[in-house]
Amino acid sequence: MSFDSGTAFIDELKRRLTLPLPGSEAQWLMAASHRGSKSFDFTFNNPPVKSSVLITLFRRGNDFYFPLIQRPEYGGIHSGQIGLPGGKEEHHDKDRIATALRETAEEIGVNSERIEILGKLSELYIQASNYSVLPVIGYLHEIPEYHPDSTEVSDVIECGLTQLVKDDIKKEKELIIRNNIKIIAPYFEIGNSMVWGATAMILSEFVTILKEIY
Repeated sequence: MSFDSGTAFIDELKRRLTLPLPGSEAQWLMAASHRGSKSFDFTFNNPPVKSSVLITLFRRGNDFYFPLIQRPEYGGIHSGQIGLPGGKEEHHDKDRIATALRETAEEIGVNSERIEILGKLSELYIQASNYSVLPVIGYLHEIPEYHPDSTEVSDVIECGLTQLVKDDIKKEKELIIRNNIKIIAPYFEIGNSMVWGATAMILSEFVTILKEIY
């Protein structure tokens, strides 16, 4: 089934998400690994912070797209990185699907009432930040108008599914992160952006599912 089949593709994706997921095997295809004598040392005294992100699909022409966000430059671990809209669960959220919808509305101004939830991907623990992330997939029944929150989002980047499933956008690069640790980071080259880390791992599982039904 091709992406230009319209809502038939959305129905098939929704059906596929009710079945067993590819899980960590697909996620770890895009996981970073360290190089050299220094290695990661993440120790936390608290349980993982529950959070969620949203892959918001919408149709434009003969393809489906979803928005990614670029974080502003700041002193934190995710400074300047490309990710999916989302954040930590708040006490007033009904569940983590509600968290994903709320965060998407807050961060990029998309009308969450127009988003149909299709399903979820496998939960992913992010060791560097002690977050446990639930990826949610939704379908927006219109082309979005973005109103990004400038304190959390410096840019909105769209990715088409036709582009996402191409093998040639998967690359890798050596990076030096905090404490001068060298890592080899697989990434998706989307436009001029490098999408790596947890977001790349989430998208890796999504790509695996897309290739099953594409």
